[in-house]
Amino acid sequence: MHKVEDLKIWKKAVELAKSIYLLASELPSEEKYGLVSQIKRCSVSIPSNIAEGAGRNSQKEFKHFLSIANGSTYELHTQLILLIELNLVKKEKVKPVIDVCIEIQKMNYSFQRTL
Repeated sequence: MHKVEDLKIWKKAVELAKSIYLLASELPSEEKYGLVSQIKRCSVSIPSNIAEGAGRNSQKEFKHFLSIANGSTYELHTQLILLIELNLVKKEKVKPVIDVCIEIQKMNYSFQRTL
C-alpha cells in the first residue's frame, strides 16, 4: 500500500480535477448534462482510481487502477479538444489544462514502469 497523499501523480490529478470544475462553471448551461457532466466525471475518476490502486494489496492491482486512471486522462483530453472544436471555450483557456493531462499521462506511464 502507498500513502496516496505522498504521490505526486495523485496531487497533480487532484489539481487537474479542480481546474476542470472551474472550467466547467464557465461552460454554457445547456451542456450541463452533456460535456460538463462528462468532463467532471472523468476528472474525478483520475485521482480516485490512483487512490483506489494505492490502497490495494499488490503492485499488480495498483498498476491496473493506474491503467484505468490513464484511460480517463485520455478520455478527458479528448473531451477538452471537443470543447475547443465545438467553440464552447477558447483554445487558450483549455490548452493549459490539456498540458496537465499530457503531463499526468507521462507521469502515469513512468510510475507504472517503476512498480
